Amino acid sequence: MKRILNLLRRSPDVHLGPLEQQLLSTLWARGSATVREIVDGGEIKLAYTTVMTTLDRLFKKQILNRVAEGRAFRYSPRYSQAELEKAAVGETIRQLLGSSAGTASLPLSYLVEVVSEHDAGLLDDLQRLLDQKRRELRSEMRDDHRSGDRRSKETQ
Repeated sequence: MKRILNLLRRSPDVHLGPLEQQLLSTLWARGSATVREIVDGGEIKLAYTTVMTTLDRLFKKQILNRVAEGRAFRYSPRYSQAELEKAAVGETIRQLLGSSAGTASLPLSYLVEVVSEHDAGLLDDLQRLLDQKRRELRSEMRDDHRSGDRRSKETQ
């Protein structure tokens, strides 16, 4: 997951256009394909060269893998749909929080407002996730404190 986040942070041009999204969806459904297989499959009504150029662009954006197969390339998604969506949402939230210097609570209030408009039950899910994360962080802090105590006793 970290490599996807690094990719999104490094490259602001990783945003996908509609055609790129459509081809990526096709590859998620198929697993892998050549340009010819996609064009002949009929699910996308585009010229061979358009599909080839778009898949090459996705490869250069590090979204797809490709391996030579005869005179063509076989393309496959580098990340699952869930991995890519999670990374994109995470990066969007990071950018939103980072853009409001000193007032991080404002974007959080927007998030709570949107979530509650969409489904008030999601607020309960959000609260459970927050409580779980607090417990994890407290446990980590206790563990760090204990290991720090052990290290200081060892150096004495």
